[in-house]
Amino acid sequence: MIIEQRDYLLRPGATARYVRLWEQYGREPQVRILGNLLGCCTTEVGELNTLVYFWGFESLEDRAKRRAELADDDEFASFRGHVRELLVRQTNRLLVPATHDIRTALHEGDRG
Repeated sequence: MIIEQRDYLLRPGATARYVRLWEQYGREPQVRILGNLLGCCTTEVGELNTLVYFWGFESLEDRAKRRAELADDDEFASFRGHVRELLVRQTNRLLVPATHDIRTALHEGDRG
């Protein structure tokens, strides 16, 4: 399993608005297409105004296919238009489980 961590630094005070817009416009197409939402979190300590998504994929090929489909989705394009002004910076990391036990626990998670 590949875990994609996507960090979005938002304008100060914009986190609650971003989350509302994600719930209204972004969550459904993302979960429908990407499938395995492992978490959506905000920061309480450290770099504030940050929203972090964790997405699980079976492989790099699975991720590439799903990300391409999401990029072509009209509903997701609408969401991006609603939140673009709230974004300051985005960083992505691809993570792999360090041990078999972690991999097993993630594989048992819900696919959407």
